Amino acid sequence: MELNLKRPLAFFDLETTGIDVAKDRIIEISVVKVHPNGSEEWFTKRLNPCIPISPQASAIHGMTDEDVKDCPSFKEIGKSLAKFLEGCDLAGYNAIRFDIPLLAEEFLREGIDFDIRKRKYVDVQVIFHKKEQRTLSAAYKFYCDKDLTHAHSAKADTEATYEILKAQLDRYDDLENDIEKLSKFSHHNKFADLAGRIIYNSKGQEVFNFGKHKGKLVEDVLKNEPSYFNWMLDGDFPEYTKKVLTEIKLRSFNNG
Repeated sequence: MELNLKRPLAFFDLETTGIDVAKDRIIEISVVKVHPNGSEEWFTKRLNPCIPISPQASAIHGMTDEDVKDCPSFKEIGKSLAKFLEGCDLAGYNAIRFDIPLLAEEFLREGIDFDIRKRKYVDVQVIFHKKEQRTLSAAYKFYCDKDLTHAHSAKADTEATYEILKAQLDRYDDLENDIEKLSKFSHHNKFADLAGRIIYNSKGQEVFNFGKHKGKLVEDVLKNEPSYFNWMLDGDFPEYTKKVLTEIKLRSFNNG
């Protein structure tokens, strides 16, 4: 089944120096932008992350510091990537918990204007897990009856993810071919930030989703324990989480 799109949908995958959203960097990105008419455009780059690649990450994707030392940095390609993604919704495999937050961190770090909140996200992994409970390679075999021979190559993973979503729409009659509805189905919780540290409750209010204040309203915590704001800003949290926290604090201050 071909996708029913109102605007372009960008499938993407990252290979990175590690799995810490706040600290790690992109070493390879591949994006296929699918237009409403079904035409496709690709953007694939290997990058110098300017920090060491962890041995654990290298063991998975096979890339080393030597492989990327002469590649451009994210700073050098960030603006062209943002332009390529302009007007697109986003899709990926495990994108909501990892790829989208890490990509947002890279843009924020370089001061590149890329408003992640204007986009809808479709996470093929979430759809898969809600329906079948497997991995990307197994999903590709299950839905497309193909072997993922170059797993952990960003381009191969991106292409497989695109094919899987189309196959999921063919398989599940109750899965609507509409990006807004697929986006809603892709979320376990509605995140206020991207890393899931702050989520929305049933009333649409921001609450903490971790630590001693889990389940409490962010505005209440910042009002009753002002030092918690500084602790988070100084802590090892993603820049996007800090950005959302600051916006909530400023909004509360202005409303007060």
